[in-house]
Amino acid sequence: MGAWRARLRRTAHAASRPEPWKRGLVLTVLSLLLGLFMLLHARIPNRIGNLGSLVETFLPWFGVFIPVLLAGALWRRSASAVTALLLPVLVWLNLFGGLLGDKSHPGGDLTVAEHNVGAGNSDPADTAHALAASGADVLALVELTEKARGTYEKALGKAYRYHTVRGTVGLWSKLPLSETRQFDIQTDYGPLAATKPADVRLTYARALRATVATGRGPLAVYVAHLGSARVNPRVGFWTDTRDRNARALGKAVAAERNERVVLLGDLNGTTDDRAFDSISSRMRSAQDVAGDGFGFSWPATFPMVRIDQIMVRGVTPESSWVLPATHSDHLPVAARISW
Repeated sequence: MGAWRARLRRTAHAASRPEPWKRGLVLTVLSLLLGLFMLLHARIPNRIGNLGSLVETFLPWFGVFIPVLLAGALWRRSASAVTALLLPVLVWLNLFGGLLGDKSHPGGDLTVAEHNVGAGNSDPADTAHALAASGADVLALVELTEKARGTYEKALGKAYRYHTVRGTVGLWSKLPLSETRQFDIQTDYGPLAATKPADVRLTYARALRATVATGRGPLAVYVAHLGSARVNPRVGFWTDTRDRNARALGKAVAAERNERVVLLGDLNGTTDDRAFDSISSRMRSAQDVAGDGFGFSWPATFPMVRIDQIMVRGVTPESSWVLPATHSDHLPVAARISW
């Protein structure tokens, strides 16, 4: 009788213990939510605090939660949580798996580079020498200050015969430039903007367009520095100026008649952000097509996002990379293109 009771107690105890498929319910739910969150990121509305754009800016980093949840699932010995993790893993790989390898190819006809040199740059001359040593044929600089402009012009003059500056953006080239002009990305916006004197409007210039004469024909080059994005506790992810600039830039690129176009700039956002649909729908990111890894460019001390972009239309990116740090809070970016 005693043996029978002991056997019954052991059976009841075993039945009351959670099996591998019953353990880790919270981890299972969190894994599924993470996968759905990344899968449906385009459905996250911007109505509240511009949340959708904020998520898309840092979307690759949501993959960091996967090993954390996996560790929890293994610790709990939860088969359901491990299985549920397949959803976020597959979604993340579908979104960013292509960026994990090196897609660069040898060769190319032209090297282009872009750098936000930083208004607070402590050594513009050293920054200019480092950029010239990169070997770029066409070099775009943004966030130029009136004080530092002469330093860049002097330091880059030997390597680059041609250059143009409009407001706070400039383009240096080893090849002839023509049709250089400032174009309006609505940085100074409102009913009084057009009434301001030309010299005042020039201080708001953050975009230019030029034609580079290459051995393979003319290449239209756009240089732009879009408005900043800020996280504000009251309004959330504030991007009003940037988004307005992006729409204006998208219209300019759409109206460009030259079939070969390169965009070099600090867009203050990633190409995953829906705010750049008018640009990314017409142009390809050189890093996405021919880069090695994510190519994060900001902040320079610990890069977390790629907001410095090289985008192309009508030409083929062969390679794309991030250059060594200068005295700016951004890293320079470069690409080799062919056609």
